[in-house]
Amino acid sequence: MSVQGSIVIGGGAFAGLALALALRQGLGPEIPVIVADPALSTRPSRDPRATAIVAACRRLFEAIGAWDDVRGEAQPILDMVVTDSRLEDATRPVFLNFAGDVAPGEPFAHMVENRRLIDALVARAEAEGVDLRATIVSSYDARPEGIDVTLGDGSVLAASLLVAADGARSKLRERAGIATHGWEYDQSGIVVTVGHECDHDGRAEEHFLPAGPFAILPLSGKRSSLVWTERRAEAARIVALSEDDFHRELEQRFGLHLGEVKALDKPRAFPLSYFVARSFIAERLALVGDAAHVIHPIAGQGLNMGLKDVAALAEVVVDAARLGMDLGGADVLERYQRWRRFDTMAMGVATNSLNFLFSNESTLLRTVRDIGLGLVDRAPPLKNLFIRQAAGLTGEVPRLLKGEAL
Repeated sequence: MSVQGSIVIGGGAFAGLALALALRQGLGPEIPVIVADPALSTRPSRDPRATAIVAACRRLFEAIGAWDDVRGEAQPILDMVVTDSRLEDATRPVFLNFAGDVAPGEPFAHMVENRRLIDALVARAEAEGVDLRATIVSSYDARPEGIDVTLGDGSVLAASLLVAADGARSKLRERAGIATHGWEYDQSGIVVTVGHECDHDGRAEEHFLPAGPFAILPLSGKRSSLVWTERRAEAARIVALSEDDFHRELEQRFGLHLGEVKALDKPRAFPLSYFVARSFIAERLALVGDAAHVIHPIAGQGLNMGLKDVAALAEVVVDAARLGMDLGGADVLERYQRWRRFDTMAMGVATNSLNFLFSNESTLLRTVRDIGLGLVDRAPPLKNLFIRQAAGLTGEVPRLLKGEAL
């Protein structure tokens, strides 16, 4: 099958599906949008994780019509507390407390279970006429006038643009010869959903412990999602424990402020790393999401950075279409790269610095950071700036992240 002028997206997770919807709505039915990913054959999704969707990205999901399908299950984060302590400390004093609104009645973030949001995006994409293919992008051949994309089922698509949304181990990025720079952390993130006796009242907690942050993120009902950072060897030991032994490790870190706590699924550990692609573009190819960058989860910004990529790329492509420009042309892709790469590098520097500052046993650094947290807590304008930054509402914000349709 040959589809002239189409846009092919390799990868059908959050970034790929959100981009497909944004492009379909912005470009209209004349330009086919195809998403290729073997995972599209697995429905409903079984992804056990949950994600914090900041205000700007929630506006994007509203703009592309996917938020209403998850609104009832999305848990608003109404406030957040930050503590800094050692594991053996009897108390964890609160150094920083954020109110959760970026505007009256608009929380700075919501917690959403991944499987529900993925299923909502797939359903919306099908309804909007996005061509979903449960197969891989196996190869491509870029030419000055277009790009021929070969799928795993043998079909060949003649496209204007190929988008790599195929994750941190992107085969499309590798095939383009785009190098990455970064490093592995000696840390893993343990992810598990827990139930507890008492209501969390929409409060998120970030406990900075010497091994890394222990984040308690509220889900609907009396449940929370944990993102628990440990040294790699220690994380491997913890997830291999028996149920009773794991419960003891969990309770020591979680505490008893929400009553008895219990793991609701099997804990899993994910090695943590940092990298940024040396280029976000190649000839008729654009990288988005984890294919372009992976950062430490200490600030909870990984997925939201990927959705910023989506909003920026969709805007430059739709603007190009309205001007009669080549959608995969070098000038269009360069505009996308200029827009996103500096912000990505800045966020990478910030998360690396935070991880160094907080994930250690240094008494001196602990004193410095606690003084800093206390000063921020007593400076409302600075706190408001931090909230807007965390919510994705600072800098040059793409239209979709303002909730505006393309």
